[in-house]
Amino acid sequence: MRIKAAVVNKKGGDFEMKDDVELADMQADDLQVHMVASGICHSDEALRKGTAEIGYPIVLGHEGSGIVEKVGPEVKDFKPGDHVVLSFYGCGNCINCLKGVPTQCLNYAANNLSGVRPDGSAHFTENGHQVADMFDQSSFTTTTVVRERNAVKVPKDLDLRQLGPLGCGYVTGSGTVFNTLKPEPGSTIAVFGTGAVGLAAMMAGRISGCTKVIAVDIVPDRLKLAKELGATDTINSKDGDTVKAIQDLTDGHGVDYAVDTTGVKAVMEDSIKALAQGGTTATIAVTDQHVDLDTWNDLCVSDRKVVGVNMGDSIPQVDIPRLIRFYKMGLFDFDKTEKFYKFDEINQANADSVSGKTIKPVLVIDEDYKPGK
Repeated sequence: MRIKAAVVNKKGGDFEMKDDVELADMQADDLQVHMVASGICHSDEALRKGTAEIGYPIVLGHEGSGIVEKVGPEVKDFKPGDHVVLSFYGCGNCINCLKGVPTQCLNYAANNLSGVRPDGSAHFTENGHQVADMFDQSSFTTTTVVRERNAVKVPKDLDLRQLGPLGCGYVTGSGTVFNTLKPEPGSTIAVFGTGAVGLAAMMAGRISGCTKVIAVDIVPDRLKLAKELGATDTINSKDGDTVKAIQDLTDGHGVDYAVDTTGVKAVMEDSIKALAQGGTTATIAVTDQHVDLDTWNDLCVSDRKVVGVNMGDSIPQVDIPRLIRFYKMGLFDFDKTEKFYKFDEINQANADSVSGKTIKPVLVIDEDYKPGK
């Protein structure tokens, strides 16, 4: 089946729209999904420019939303017409998946970051040559084929164009707080970086009952939005000593929890220094930068911890419906971070994401889609 897809042909190359990409045939546990929209994530940019690498050419995109067109004979929980959000693939059979931690799937890299389907076959080809995929889905396409475990069913009365980023950015930020840090009501949290992931973490801190939710960034408009979405305090780190500013807001103690979404060396180090005794920081950005730590003075003396978190330690089929319920309650207004672009505007949308002009660009792949249909 021929589809239209945005292909990156070389490290650092632009997205090129291709009409002659061949989509693999469905297998027994596959869904064929008509793509409605897809968010653009900083992980896509990391793979485009080569900070992380799967291979080229590649079809990126992993925050897709769409409508099921066909299902394989072994598919049990989906049918044509279902609305779905796509997320990462966990095998379901390894010891960590069986423990309920699919983000630690022993086959995670093979299933999501190898560029091919779990059985080693090509997801996409062009002129007979393999085109790599991402997360066993690749949502920068008009149609894709995914495993049943990639998909999460969502209500049909919601706007599918808005929901795709729940599959990565929003579930990563919120899951880091809900599933990993698990702040106690009355505790304090600082979030460094107010992009989509950071704002999701911040809103999760508010929902969790943190009495101080501190947003840190250098962009005034983003800090203004953070305050609108529930930050109790904001800090522009261009204005002075961020660590001292956080300590001043917390009676000199520092915060109980911190999340860094920037991947910037100095900022990651500040997220550790700003911790109270016994505090924990989660560093979750895709980055090639390193931090310098004096493990005794920075960590041991104050019993501080630094944790890495993959995809918010989430179970998409559990966490995404939970976020939708919070959204309906007016507690998780992720749609306020989004801006729609036409599919053919993908390079501009990506540039706006990189520059920070747009917090969460969303490519509308099906411009004829009508919400609620």
